[in-house]
Amino acid sequence: MEEMLIGLTGQVSDFLYTYILVILLVFTGVSFTIRTKAVQIRYIKDMFTQLTERKHVKGERSISSFQALMVSTASRVGTGNIAGIATAVATGGPGAVFWMWAMAVVGAASAFIESTLAQIWKVRGKDGEFRGGPAYYIERALGKRWLGVLFAILLIICYAYGFNGLQAFNMASALEYYIPDYATNGAAVALGIVLMVMTAFVIFGGSKRISVIASIIVPVMAIAYVGLAIAITVMNIGLLPEVFSVIFASAFDFQAIFGGFAGSVIMLGIKRGLFSNEAGMGSAPNAAATASVSHPVKQGLVQSLSVYIDTLVICTCSAFMVLIFYVQSGNTFGDLNGMPLVQMAVNAGVGEMGIHFVTFAIFAFAFSSLIGNYFYAEGNIRFITKSTTVLTVFRLTCLAAIMVGCLNNFTLAWNFADITMGFMAIVNLVAILLLGKWALKALDDYTAQRKRGEDPVFVADRVEGMPKTECWHVDKLNDYGEPPVKEYLDEAFDAERA
Repeated sequence: MEEMLIGLTGQVSDFLYTYILVILLVFTGVSFTIRTKAVQIRYIKDMFTQLTERKHVKGERSISSFQALMVSTASRVGTGNIAGIATAVATGGPGAVFWMWAMAVVGAASAFIESTLAQIWKVRGKDGEFRGGPAYYIERALGKRWLGVLFAILLIICYAYGFNGLQAFNMASALEYYIPDYATNGAAVALGIVLMVMTAFVIFGGSKRISVIASIIVPVMAIAYVGLAIAITVMNIGLLPEVFSVIFASAFDFQAIFGGFAGSVIMLGIKRGLFSNEAGMGSAPNAAATASVSHPVKQGLVQSLSVYIDTLVICTCSAFMVLIFYVQSGNTFGDLNGMPLVQMAVNAGVGEMGIHFVTFAIFAFAFSSLIGNYFYAEGNIRFITKSTTVLTVFRLTCLAAIMVGCLNNFTLAWNFADITMGFMAIVNLVAILLLGKWALKALDDYTAQRKRGEDPVFVADRVEGMPKTECWHVDKLNDYGEPPVKEYLDEAFDAERA
């Protein structure tokens, strides 16, 4: 029965992603790239300058733009950035890397739109924290609460149970190199208990603690992992011309591509790029909404940067280490794939110590994904209900899912999570295509203020016809704005009305 369910859910997932979701994701990304005049390229400088912006509201639980970036990056950056890239390259060919790069640039436009919308229709909690995301802008801007609830349920199932169980399983399976019988000798149980305790410490501390932990783990591990990749690349710099040669030769081998398009290098590259950075999927906006910024576009730009960090930096590092090994091995991977391929590639570059480092990186990235995924799910639980009892029970079930993940093969749950994420993404993509015009108007407002040499501050009342927002009206902003913001808003709004 289980084998039949695995096969059936696998087929549904493959059809959904290959023939519906990838096409919709690409169409949305290209559409918004054109409509925003390539905002993800024009405003690259602003993406970095907004990282240092101070919080614009009072409240201990509000978080900065940089912390929101780290939470979203924590969820994006997981084992898929290491093993997933190796699988795409080994299965589809080196050209998958080129199409992965292309989709990062295109997808960054979708990430900008959905994160800007999340900022516009965010809500403010009693402790000063912000919450938001697709469920919120679907309800508040489209007026479809039932659809927002459906999105929230799909996200909770996908991230809190499916993906977090999978991350726990990946961490447990990484022990196999050191403890061959880890699954039966109690090592997996011990790991599950440790993970549950560590995760409980973070998630019961609220969004502020999650953002602080993520802002430590993600930069440190990302820098270390990138450093290892650069070291291996520099040591083999003479092979780089051949690496780029095999990437481009494979990327444009149209005879091979159209001989089996569904499993081709283009499709695998597109899928890996889009599903790794999650642009347009509806997950990252949940983190984007929590940032305290003076203009929604600022966080939209920061979240576009997160797409670049995930794909153009971390995924590329994995790809280069694997492709250097590929060239050294006579343009073949043999029977290697996934994590073993990465381990052997690093072993060839720096020796056995590299394997230990990759194992540690898996644990760090997977744990950061655990808390990032939980963060998304909690925001959607709070959208459905304000009951603290329900929230507590939900947190306990999330911890149980981690233990189950450590002890079981998660193939069925992975397929189920893939399917729920696919439907979740379709709901979000339709929503942002319908609501994208408001993000574009916010972008126009941001651009106009930048041209006047101002630090952009958003007032929803100045955008004619915009559906009601909670946090961007002058009276609301003045309730908790710092003096410079209050004075500027008063003057700007009075001038606009005059």
